[in-house]
Amino acid sequence: MDSEYFRSYDMCWGTLGTVRPFPNFHPDRDAAEIQMALEKKDAVNLVRILTNRSNAQRQVIAKTFLTLTEKDLASAVKKALSGELETLLLALLITPQQHDAQRLRLAMEGLGTDEETLLEILCTRSSLQLKEINTAYSGLYKKELLKDLKGETSGDFAKLIVALLNKEKISGVVQRDIETLSASLNGKKADAEPWINILTSRDSDHLNKVLMGLELETGQMVEQALQKRFSGDFGLGLKVLVQCIQNPYLYLAQRLQTMKTPIVQGIMVSHCEEDLLCVRAAYLKHTGTSLYTALQQKQFKGEHLQALLAICRSED
Repeated sequence: MDSEYFRSYDMCWGTLGTVRPFPNFHPDRDAAEIQMALEKKDAVNLVRILTNRSNAQRQVIAKTFLTLTEKDLASAVKKALSGELETLLLALLITPQQHDAQRLRLAMEGLGTDEETLLEILCTRSSLQLKEINTAYSGLYKKELLKDLKGETSGDFAKLIVALLNKEKISGVVQRDIETLSASLNGKKADAEPWINILTSRDSDHLNKVLMGLELETGQMVEQALQKRFSGDFGLGLKVLVQCIQNPYLYLAQRLQTMKTPIVQGIMVSHCEEDLLCVRAAYLKHTGTSLYTALQQKQFKGEHLQALLAICRSED
């Protein structure tokens, strides 16, 4: 199982992630150093090791730690640390699929649903990734993700969320899709169904051509047209989906700009081995400030800040 995990998620220099496999990896040594750091509540060394190993390597460290100490590493971290640093390091210790599943679950807990976190994950993940997240969700919570999502949403927004979770690529004709979406905007009441069907079932190149063609045909930006015709959660859902089709990295950069801890940690951990370099570039272009600098100017302090900076990796 470990070898399959490494083959699936092994990264190399030249990728778009910021966290790569540690080249001189010795899990026995890492596990022993982590054990000592936990006993001393030495956050500096915990951050140094865990932010400089790939997720696959951290999974091996956790198993080695269990063999060495007969203790669960995540449970040991919970006892030694607290607050935002604890939350961040625990997020690093689970698999990427489990992390996204956990974020989805947290977005549905409590009195109100965090619709935009649901949308962020569902709109920026591929159909294969969503299937893996779905499996991880079932394993963690013994519940069906689809059923939980339906229970937290309603109306056209629920239909959009379900379509995003089950999205499959179907071939389409660009001009026909443009005409269909344009017609849906011209009636007395805008029709949601074509937007759901088309935007969740075509590849990104096709959809970008459709959206550009629609803007030429209507003479206005798609976001503006949607804002006039759709409102509420469904309007937000279409807005986020269109943004993610057109430029997912800019969308994530704008989310990071809020500098809210759950959003920052969620995106950085989710994307650090995949495309965080692209998000960093979009952040710099959009704000004029690098993400590395922005993190230091906000409320993040101490070892929590150092962990975030280590994941971000460097100044742009």
